[in-house]
Amino acid sequence: MHRRKFIQSTAAGLALATVGSRAADKIPMDRKKVALIGSGWYGKCDLLRLIQVAPVEVTALCDVDSRMLAEAAEIVSTRQESGRKPRLFTDYRKLLADEELDLVLIDTPDHWHALPMIEAAQRGLDIWVQKPISVDVVEGQAMLAAARKYDRVVQVGTQRRSTPHLIDARDRVIREGLLGKVGLVEICCYYHMRSRQNPPDSQPPEYLDYDMWTGPAPMRPYNSMVHPRSWRAFMEYGNGIVGDMCIHMLDMVRWMMDLGMPKTISSTGGIQVQGGVKANITDTQSAVFDYGDLQVIWQHRSWGDAPDPEYPWAATFYGEKGTLKASVNKYDFKPRGGGSPIHQDVVYELDKYPEDRDEKDLERHVAPAIRGHMLDWLHAVENRSRPVADIEQGYISSTACILANLSLELGRSLTWDHEKGRVAGDDEANRLLARPYRKPWIHPTPEAV
Repeated sequence: MHRRKFIQSTAAGLALATVGSRAADKIPMDRKKVALIGSGWYGKCDLLRLIQVAPVEVTALCDVDSRMLAEAAEIVSTRQESGRKPRLFTDYRKLLADEELDLVLIDTPDHWHALPMIEAAQRGLDIWVQKPISVDVVEGQAMLAAARKYDRVVQVGTQRRSTPHLIDARDRVIREGLLGKVGLVEICCYYHMRSRQNPPDSQPPEYLDYDMWTGPAPMRPYNSMVHPRSWRAFMEYGNGIVGDMCIHMLDMVRWMMDLGMPKTISSTGGIQVQGGVKANITDTQSAVFDYGDLQVIWQHRSWGDAPDPEYPWAATFYGEKGTLKASVNKYDFKPRGGGSPIHQDVVYELDKYPEDRDEKDLERHVAPAIRGHMLDWLHAVENRSRPVADIEQGYISSTACILANLSLELGRSLTWDHEKGRVAGDDEANRLLARPYRKPWIHPTPEAV
């Protein structure tokens, strides 16, 4: 055996031994056949957490980047118990038509969530789809309609709902009434996450099918900052920092406080400081999600300092009896007028899941939440029930964030009629609920799924 092959086979054997030693810890269920559409950063994070907690066989991967696809296949083969490499596809339609599957994970850029999700539902699969579920409101309505029409279990990747220390904060602080009446929640992100790159446009690399990558989005000249990951800098492919980061905190607040859709939504902001670069998302933005007797107020700034460096991406619940600060890393409750504060840190599971220690680009503090979210999804699949981040909850949180951006664009507050799925008394806003699709792609509608 050549030395290189010996090292590869030894590494694979060690990985299989590690995975196999925990087989008894996995959720008891029949082995499910799984595919991943979108094999980049979070696609691998999600899929590898699923492998850790469930008896699954990853039979197929799909990506328009052949280099990324091959890398993902190699990793998966060393992490699943069979040691097999999945079949590789560059077109999700062929994957869904050719493969016998039980589950599919959709971890594409945001502009590619709707069409694969709807087709997967039509083919009778249960689905994991990343947040936000859609780039426009009508896409989300069509996705929800497809899930219900075909009776599919759909979990959205808003894993704050499955984060151990945040579950504790909800149960121990909010549900126990330690805050008293809450009249205001501030949610925020002050990460310097907006791309400051300014490379020239160029020809796409030979390993990337850029036309397919663009799909229904507007065709822009290829730029190296777009793929991978920095597509988030462009509104053509997503909904900016509101669609990327606000949705997590808003969804967390809604889940903790059992809130539905806000009554009115307003937003202001723009590119205030970081001009002169290719990124076209806002660097500064505020939004108010008005629930009548409660306001949830968002603020992001991709420059300057965070007001509280301990909680740069967080929610602060202001109650008459105390204050709760919650983030992906910890929470702190401080009662007013004396009493005992409560603090809890994020839960790590590095001893139980040692591969977390060295996995490339894994957010280690988020891994337990993803595992919990996967287990919740699988439990719902087995029981044909609604998971904690059911597609309807994802639709509400996604729509609220999309409407915040539309409010900013239009320069006025929007009143949402949730029953009708429209902005009340605003024809101009309603025309913006569906973005134009690039031909030959056809925009989905609830009626057509």
